[in-house]
Amino acid sequence: MRRFKRRPAAPPTRIDRYMFRQLLVALVASSGGLVALIWLTQSLRFVELVVNRGLTFEVFLQLTSLLIPSFVAVILPITTFVVVQFVYQRLVGDRELTVMRAAGLSPLMLARPALALSALVMVACFVLNLYIVPTSLTAFREFQFEIRNRIVAFLLQEGVFTPVSDDMTVYVRKRDTDGTLHGILVDDARQPNSHATILAERGRLVESAGVPQVLLINGSRQELDRQNGRLDVLTFAENTIDLAQEGKGEEARLRDPTEMTLSELLNPPPGALGERDLGKAVVEAHRRLAGPFTAVSFALVGLVAVLTGSFRRHGGILRPLFGVLAVVALLALGLAVGNLASRDVRLVPLIWVQAIAPGLIAAWVLFGPQMMLPRGLFRRAGTA
Repeated sequence: MRRFKRRPAAPPTRIDRYMFRQLLVALVASSGGLVALIWLTQSLRFVELVVNRGLTFEVFLQLTSLLIPSFVAVILPITTFVVVQFVYQRLVGDRELTVMRAAGLSPLMLARPALALSALVMVACFVLNLYIVPTSLTAFREFQFEIRNRIVAFLLQEGVFTPVSDDMTVYVRKRDTDGTLHGILVDDARQPNSHATILAERGRLVESAGVPQVLLINGSRQELDRQNGRLDVLTFAENTIDLAQEGKGEEARLRDPTEMTLSELLNPPPGALGERDLGKAVVEAHRRLAGPFTAVSFALVGLVAVLTGSFRRHGGILRPLFGVLAVVALLALGLAVGNLASRDVRLVPLIWVQAIAPGLIAAWVLFGPQMMLPRGLFRRAGTA
């Protein structure tokens, strides 16, 4: 009886490129769509600057776009898991994975494209966490501070009550092309014990030492002393009022731990952080270093959900569902561990355990039995 030779399977490198291309395209598409959605929802917080304070849409885009790197760093490990689950489940549904298994490809060979993608994501997360995100957040907070305390003062509109700050409102009846203001009213509540209302015939916006000011000409200042209820009225020929918030100069802006570099977090400069923020700085440093490893761990969890267990030609729903629940639980655990570690720095090692341990366990479940079998036995079992 004539025996037919089995056609040799396609080179693994070609299969790797085929699967990796699908994973990479899906990752870029899903991450881009999710980042756009998160940016849209988060940017709504700053619409008030456009609606109430006259900020241009261009400045609004410049401000909110600085948040995008932080969004990308957070969602990349999650979308890596989603993409691995989706692509491998689709390969199961199209029976491509069935053919690969029948050709003798081991779980390690099938997992190589996903592992390569997760390694690429891990490197990208390191670059984001250590360099790009701190720089972008610093620029964002400085830009936001500039808008709230300096730029908005120069965007006064005619016939509009403009809230320059939380405790100061300015009204201008008319504004000439040369910048002269007419019919000025300033409601100043920056002093806790006195509320002042200032009226002036005309004025002009000026800047002194980086602080926006309005030069008032021919006006009066009405100030109510809340302690004794007395109303004091003062007329003036010329007066200058700062439009920045009291005590909110550039030097008064405190840096958040998310803006600091890794070296600053591990060795904070004297006076840069309060006692209550020292724990947060340590947690932030270890989170930046351990966080990228979650991309590999999540990818391995997804691979375990797809490649282990009894193989079915049409796939199943239970194992992928367990994979999703496992990743959700890991994300919740990561938040809980971060909060606990910020209160007690002795719990910081748990950040590394939460990031790496799931990947090690998943790798053992996926590749451990294969490594314990004699060489070639798995191929004979897969081709039987």
